[in-house]
Parts: sequence; C-alpha cells; structure tokens
Amino acid sequence: MTAKAWARRAPARTAAPARGKAALAMYDLPELREANDALWAAIATRLRARKLFDVPDRLTRDVAPDVLWTDPDLILAQTCGLPLATRLDRQVRVVATPRYRARGCDGTDYRSAVVVRADHAASSLNDLRAGRCAVNDLDSNSGMNLLRAEVAPLARGKTFFKSVIITGSHLASAEAVATDEADVAALDCVTFAHLQRWRPELAARLRVLTWTVRSPGLPLITSLTTSPAQLAGLRAVLDEVAAEPELRDAREALLLDGFSMVPAEQYRAVLRLRDIARDLGYPHLA
Repeated sequence: MTAKAWARRAPARTAAPARGKAALAMYDLPELREANDALWAAIATRLRARKLFDVPDRLTRDVAPDVLWTDPDLILAQTCGLPLATRLDRQVRVVATPRYRARGCDGTDYRSAVVVRADHAASSLNDLRAGRCAVNDLDSNSGMNLLRAEVAPLARGKTFFKSVIITGSHLASAEAVATDEADVAALDCVTFAHLQRWRPELAARLRVLTWTVRSPGLPLITSLTTSPAQLAGLRAVLDEVAAEPELRDAREALLLDGFSMVPAEQYRAVLRLRDIARDLGYPHLA
C-alpha cells in the first residue's frame, strides 16, 4: 500500500488537548461571556506567540474555581482576596490586579455595596439587627469579610443577624434580597455595576444602604509552577490586551480599565479586617 493510500485510509489525527487551564469566572454572567472569551482569545494568541505555556483555546467553565486555583497547570484565573491571604498563601503566584470602572472602585481597590430591598425601612446597618443576611460564600472578602467588618462595631460581641444563608454567588444573594428571602447582602461593586447594566429590573429592586471600607481588588493568579519568565510574559501580555484597540468593546463590557501589579503582601489588609472583627468579639457573621 502506498503512502498516499494509507493516508486516505488512516483516521485523522487530532491534536492533544492543551494541558494549560484558564478561567475568568468572577465576572462571567451569560451577558459577559462573549467579552470574556474575546479577552482570553487575545491573551491566548499572544501567549502562543511567546511559546510560554501549553495554551488552551477556551476558558474552563466546568471546574469549581477553588479546585482550579491550585491546579498545577493553571495559567490564569481570578480569585478573591480572602482565600488568597489564607488558604492560597504561598500556593499560587499573583499576576496582576484588574482595575475596573465602576462606582466603588478606586484604582485596584474596591468596596462592597450593602444592599437591602428598595422598599425596606432600614436607614442604617443598625436597623438590620435580628435581620436575615445572604452571603455568597463564607470565604468571600466582598460578601462576608467586608460586611463583617461593618457589623462588628455594632454587634458588641453578640449575635447580630437572626440568620445567615449561603447563596453560592453574588447574583443569588441579590436575588435573595430582592425576593424577600433575606434582608441584606454585600455585593462587590463590580458585580453590582454589572447587575445595574445587564439586570436592571433586579437592580431596581435593591437599594444601597451603605458602602463598606476599601479593600484590594480581586487578583489574577497563576500556578506556583509558573516560572519567572512565564510570569513576566504573562504580565506583558495583559498590558498589551489592556491597550489593544480591537478589544475596546470587550473591555467596556467588562468595565475593565487595565491591570496593575499589587504585591501579594498587600492582601494582608483583608486579614486585618478579620482580626479587628475578632478583637471586637465578632469572629463570625451571625
């Protein structure tokens, strides 16, 4: 059999899937997935050109973020400041911190909007004593830690909320407040801005009662196995996509203003808020 004949009979070979993984799950509403995909496509193209990673074509959306964060093949993902300062400490490398154009953001810092139903009678956090609180995750800086820091001086070492429900996401927390399953929730300001833009009917059913203190924003991380050369290349690529004219629409949809390098040590600020709450006798949001 000739080589040409064998080629016609042999099954087509498919390239092995890339080992590298990437995710941009923190702000990935269905309305934003096209923008996130465009951003990643641009990053992936530039990383391949530099031959730095085994780069996947698509973002990973079927793996829990906390599993992906410690994957040795992780190229890029976004995490929360509280897990970065606790269980991810010295387990990952910080790549950069995005800067967002949203009310409550200041450079790489952000705040959470403490929201109640639009028709709720509360005029201050103190009016929510014995109320029902919705939290996206107890490991969340924006949904739990920042809110706990606001409540701790009011609690005076005692239980403050009647109940705390874990919703699994800021969107679900917003919906819980809007539908009277909870009285209050803390939503990070970027999520709240996206809800105002993409889910205006839901946002209109909420009212910002107050804003929390500032905190370092949600960082982009990579695997601890990422080399210094790979890390430098990754940061250079992020700077390029932040200025790429063809990505203007994607950045605008994501409220993305660029990226800055924030040292991992700066995220210890979230631990100081935790420690202040503990010192005030309010270690748990309840």
